[in-house]
Parts: sequence; C-alpha cells; structure tokens
Amino acid sequence: MKTKNDSKVTELILLGLSSSWELQLFLFLIFLLFYMAIILGNLLIVVTVRADVHLLQSPMYYFLGHLSFIDLCLSCVTMPKMLWDFLLQGKTISFSGCLAQIYFLHFLGASEMFLLTVMAYDRYVAICNPLHYLTVMNCQLCLLLVFSCWSGGVIHSITQVVLALQLPFCGPNELDNFYCDVPQVIKLACMDTYVVEVLMVSNSGLLSLICFLVLLFSYVIILTTLRTRFRQGQSKALSTCASHVTVVSLIFVLCIFIYLRPFCSFSVDKVFSVFYTVITPMLNPLIYTLRNADMQTAMKKLRKKHVAFCCFIRG
Repeated sequence: MKTKNDSKVTELILLGLSSSWELQLFLFLIFLLFYMAIILGNLLIVVTVRADVHLLQSPMYYFLGHLSFIDLCLSCVTMPKMLWDFLLQGKTISFSGCLAQIYFLHFLGASEMFLLTVMAYDRYVAICNPLHYLTVMNCQLCLLLVFSCWSGGVIHSITQVVLALQLPFCGPNELDNFYCDVPQVIKLACMDTYVVEVLMVSNSGLLSLICFLVLLFSYVIILTTLRTRFRQGQSKALSTCASHVTVVSLIFVLCIFIYLRPFCSFSVDKVFSVFYTVITPMLNPLIYTLRNADMQTAMKKLRKKHVAFCCFIRG
C-alpha cells in the first residue's frame, strides 16, 4: 500500500437519484419537506429538553437530547448538497469535500450507534433495577457515557478517512450515489483495494453488528423482565420498547447491509442510503416523542412560555 495519496482526481461526479429533470424537481420538493421536518422535529426536542429542568436531569431525556442533536447534524451532512444538486444538471463535489462528507457521516453515524447502545443500557437499568436507577445512572456516569460516544465516533471516522487517504485516485471519478461514502469511493481507486476493504469492513461492519447484537440482547432482557415482573402498565412499556426496537433495527440493519459485505454495487443501495440519511433522522423524533407523556407536557409548557413572552413583548 502506498504511504501517501498521489491522487490526480480533484473532483468527483455524483450521479444522484435520477437523471430526469422533471423527477429531480419532484424529488426536490419531497426531500425539502423531509428536511424541514427533520430540522424542526429534532430542534424542538433539543430545545424542549434544554428548557425543562426535569427532563434535563433525567438520564433518558438527556440522552434523547443528544440523539436529536446528532440526527439534526447528520441530516445537514448530505441533504443540503442533495437538494442543491436536484436543481443542477451537473452534480460535482471536490475530493476534499468528499472526504469531509465521509468524515462527518461516519463521525455522527458511529456516535449515534454508540448512543443508542447507551440508551438501551439506560432502559435496562431503569426497568431491571429501578430502585438503584438514579444511583447507577448518576450525572457523572451520564457525562462519561456521552463523552465516550462522541470520542468513539471521532476515532472511527478518523480511521475511515486515513484509510481512504492512502489510496491513489486517478480516474474514473463517477460516484453512483447522491453523497460520498466509503464503499463507492474505494471502488474508484487505481489499485487493488482488497486489504483496505477488509479493514473498513472490520471497522464499520463489525462495529454495526456488535452494537446491534448488544442492543438486541438488552431489549430481550428488558422485554423478558416486563413480561415476568410487571403487570400494570405492561402494554404501554412493551409498546414503547417495540417502537424503540423498530427504529434501532432500521438503523443497524441498513448499516450492516451497507458495510458488512464486499464493496460492490446493488440496485437497492440508493434506497438504503435514502432511508439511512433521510428517513431515520425523521423517524426518531416521531417514535421518541409522539407517544411520550413527559415530552408532550414539556412541549406544552414551552409553548405557554413562548405565548406569554410574545404577549409581554407586544404589550
């Protein structure tokens, strides 16, 4: 393997989701609505958690605030560029911009996976050891867990970018996607990339698989505990856990399919990319807030404060 990147490619061409101008305009309107929903939904959760002292002191909502912030940032990595490209015939991105997309995509994606694992542990302690919940999930531990999630994301993303920088890129320069990611970029390298692919699969694919298995194990224990110990409120708790498992499974199954296999193209890759970068950041606010009484109460309080403030300003 070369010790440095002697790339001749300075610009990459994104083939996007469609070559039809009419379809691109239609997709622009649809994804613009999705993007607005992601921004407003996740921003509302972050502001609500920060504005409510009771929620901010609760480990579950503290983690939820960070999850929404990650989804908010994750949507901004790919969607603004995608929306802009829908209005253009030629879709290009600089090589450095491509590497930046890879870095932030994997940084935020890995941080989210670690955080979802932490949230599953939080629910495990709350349900299986409720009397010691606040003692175990104290403020110091919550800060340490969140810091570990962000740090793990940084280490993971740096590894991905460093591996990509070792490869020479001298043509072709077409990516069959609407954003840059490791599987497509590696295929453009002017050398045998088998070793790098193995390293990246080990880094991304196994990371996704291990976190997913830990999550499944945690939720199996949680659901077993709910079924054997509790009767009152069981259906509500089971429904909440089922919703969480649905979102978590969607995220991790997509990541496992994309990264835990040889880097070759499949017809469904773009569909999975849309789900990962657009649908899941939009689903998280819906799943974690619409059926949550505490969040609904906090949002009502926030709205009343906003109305009172507006009336005070006008008066």
